[in-house]
Amino acid sequence: MSYILAHKTGKKIAPGRFYPMGATLIPDRDKIPGGVNFAIYSQYAKEVFLLLFDNPQGDPTDIIQLTMREKFIWHVFVPGLKKGQLYGYKIRGDYDPARGLRFNENKLLIDPYAKALSGKARNTDNLLLAYEPLAPDQDLVMDTRDNTALVPKSVVVDDCFDWQGDKPLDLPLQDLIIYEVHLKGFTAHPSSGVKDPGTYLGFIEKIPHLKELGVNAVEFLPLHESYVDDFLVAKGLTNYWGYNTIGFFAPESSYSAKNHPGSQVEEFKTLVRELHKAGMEVILDVVYNHTAEGSELGPTLSFRGVDNPTYYALSGSGDQPYRYYMNYTGCGNSINIDEPQAIRMVMDSLRYWVKEMHVDGFRFDLASVLGRQDGKFAKNNGFFETISQDPLLSRVKLIAEPWDLGVYEVGNFPIDWSEWNGKFRDTFRKFGKGDAGQLPDLGRRLTGSPDLYGDDGRSPYNSINFITCHDGFTLNDLVSYNEKHNQANQENNRDGSDDNNSWNCGWEGETDNPQILQLRKQLSKNFACYLMLPLGTPMMLGGDEFLRTQQGNNNAYCQDNQISWFDWSLPEKNREVLRFFQQIIELVKRYRVLQQRKVAAELADIQKTGFSLTWYGNDLKTPDWNNPDCRTLCYQITGEDSPVGKYSLFFILNGDYRGQDVELPPRKTNPWYRMIDTSLPEGEDIVIDLDKVTLVEPNEYYLVNPRSTVVLAAGGWD
Repeated sequence: MSYILAHKTGKKIAPGRFYPMGATLIPDRDKIPGGVNFAIYSQYAKEVFLLLFDNPQGDPTDIIQLTMREKFIWHVFVPGLKKGQLYGYKIRGDYDPARGLRFNENKLLIDPYAKALSGKARNTDNLLLAYEPLAPDQDLVMDTRDNTALVPKSVVVDDCFDWQGDKPLDLPLQDLIIYEVHLKGFTAHPSSGVKDPGTYLGFIEKIPHLKELGVNAVEFLPLHESYVDDFLVAKGLTNYWGYNTIGFFAPESSYSAKNHPGSQVEEFKTLVRELHKAGMEVILDVVYNHTAEGSELGPTLSFRGVDNPTYYALSGSGDQPYRYYMNYTGCGNSINIDEPQAIRMVMDSLRYWVKEMHVDGFRFDLASVLGRQDGKFAKNNGFFETISQDPLLSRVKLIAEPWDLGVYEVGNFPIDWSEWNGKFRDTFRKFGKGDAGQLPDLGRRLTGSPDLYGDDGRSPYNSINFITCHDGFTLNDLVSYNEKHNQANQENNRDGSDDNNSWNCGWEGETDNPQILQLRKQLSKNFACYLMLPLGTPMMLGGDEFLRTQQGNNNAYCQDNQISWFDWSLPEKNREVLRFFQQIIELVKRYRVLQQRKVAAELADIQKTGFSLTWYGNDLKTPDWNNPDCRTLCYQITGEDSPVGKYSLFFILNGDYRGQDVELPPRKTNPWYRMIDTSLPEGEDIVIDLDKVTLVEPNEYYLVNPRSTVVLAAGGWD
């Protein structure tokens, strides 16, 4: 440290206010000069210093000691400061890890409420290894290495933006078709052809692809500012997915096309505005369960040095009762959601992203951690109740990843929440590759998982149905690999799940065999049907529509390269599968019975639902639910929609390696027409225009090919 940590400034300062938290730009008014109000919470600090910078790598131009404190919030007003001002904090207090106190005046700290950062944290600076992991027990001794040059500076942001009249789309959840995607990976590949690849602005150039596909919600992998883990840097890798948050209010700086302070905020808002213009909502994958600071041996970047006992759930024993971090996440620490200030920070962050950034909802990573109360999951805990009572947040989409290291809570979240339905994924993967004994669970998943959401006030659309997501195989790899191939992650292929329920169709990985390629294409179309046709809210993995591959890597979290990036030559190469996805999405939109709210117990009650559902076996009798060797399930839905009028849809799902003769429900007048048969060649595999569909002849039965999906349609209820 080339400067002395003591009050040193020529600026005239004022006490300011303890709210709002963070750095708030105050404009000039009535000849009264504006400036910036700074407010930071620290219950146990003894001295708090605000450092101002002109250069992210330089020494501070001003050091301002904050002397005013209300409700444990330290605050000051500095006149004359403008947007783009760089700043950070240093805090003095006890360094006593045994009691949970880890104040260290050698560490520059990111404002927990910073709305933008000046860039990425640098793990090394020549020979100064300020982020070199500590050896065991070294955390008991204060690390005196200064990190001012390494830590990104917090940026003062102006919230003003030309939204051009943008308002929430408020699409009903049951109408959503969600597209999960990594923002950078969508356009980073040279084949994307965009002006600013891998950025917020670059993504905008590819919105027409999403519009043509038919999705109406984009779920982004984390866009909060993240930190690259030291162990990954040592390997020459990075934390590509971004599940390592260090700024809960700050958009990821590396996705900005420009480089002036705070440009990422304006560019993110521009992206949201343009997606809304295209009729697509924006859902953010958010990580409030832990931070990037890791365990007691991790770096001090922000929360640890600001107020460790407040922000983190601590543990220990004997004479060290608060030295260690509860680790429900597997990432080294867990946010102390029982602490009011920690809840306040999360709530303030969520409100900011809705109010100022116009996002439409959130997917909460390892959401069961946020539901823990005294270490156990409780759906009525303070966090859930606080959100349910918030007039802003209670109206947006709330989606849970309902598990963590210790619990699996699918079906157990509060009424306002939807959930990633892991059971849906597992059932359809097993059925799709021909596993025995899947029919009972298959029936439940097809009808919106009433066993999970049928008795707590929720509905099928609260089930976020997915077969693939960022975490695991892509759709192409699901039908191309029996085993994971994660060698590029440099963990000797030990990382990633071994339980993939995948099938390579007889050959591991890439092949030129036309029979295998055709089978893989057929299975991919089956999975498109399995995803889009059941009741619930479908979520597809970005790139599955044109068979993006990660070469068998099912844990590409550290691969910021062509393993993860979208290859934009594939839409042409795999245009047959792309067209199938486009058509089946259009089919779902056209037939409202595929978006019903009611649970399975009422599906046969046409008075309540406006449609009915009937299950069949191959012979029009009740399905042989308990026969483990039965791998074929049929069902009929009847309904009425405008403009198609009254109709019936008949579905045949054949997961068997053998063909099946299926009797069709008899029709007195309006015969059955084929809309989908995934075993047929391109152009015949899916036809949804009623004036182009093919009459089934004879109309009494259908010969279903092995491992295929068939959808028939007939007008009227007959």
